[in-house]
Amino acid sequence: MSPAKNDRAAASGQPSTRPAAVDPRAWPRHARHASHLRSHSKGSRFARRAFLSVTTFAFVLLPCTSSCTSPSRLVQERDTARAHELTLEALDVLDSDPATAEALLLAALKADPFHGPAHNDLGVLYYRRSELYQAANEFESARKLMPGDPGPRLNLGLTLEKAALFDRAFEAYNAALEVSPAHIRTIQAIARLTLRTGRKSDQLMGDQLMRMLEDITLRGETPLWRSWAQEQLSRLKR
Repeated sequence: MSPAKNDRAAASGQPSTRPAAVDPRAWPRHARHASHLRSHSKGSRFARRAFLSVTTFAFVLLPCTSSCTSPSRLVQERDTARAHELTLEALDVLDSDPATAEALLLAALKADPFHGPAHNDLGVLYYRRSELYQAANEFESARKLMPGDPGPRLNLGLTLEKAALFDRAFEAYNAALEVSPAHIRTIQAIARLTLRTGRKSDQLMGDQLMRMLEDITLRGETPLWRSWAQEQLSRLKR
């Protein structure tokens, strides 16, 4: 993804849904597009995580295709290095050739069914196609396999938000903050959803929102996020 696209994607914060009775001025202009998702990059080679912090429906994970395989044999047949390699290849074409990326990710999971990044990035592809059930399952799998990473939880929250399951989305976002309290993308997601749903009317939530907006003003992921936070702070202080 080009730097320009990355800025625009980050500025969108999270995939937008159509909220009821929400002042559209409370949204950054670019936050109306479902482009907050990011994929694994090659930092630790997975620093650029597919960000869709995507849904906590009461979704049931899909049946495990390896359920008839004995645990000992499954461990022996895992090829984590190959799964890692295929996931990186998929990352390179995630935006330009989604079909090839999906095939590579499925191959990665065949090599190692417990490769968290592959589940996460596959969830991003499903999310982009609005296949929210499948996306939620993949993010849930990634969450369990990557317990110290806030990304899959954020992605799960984005999926839930897209499905208008706002309470569950808040739960997923809060779970991401439990893993990484200073995770700015999650902070941005919570602040934006709080404004979408009008929860700022609650005193406790309002105080938390003010602190988050101040944080975004200082540490926002992009200039668009920082200017958006400044604008929201100004409105709340009037």
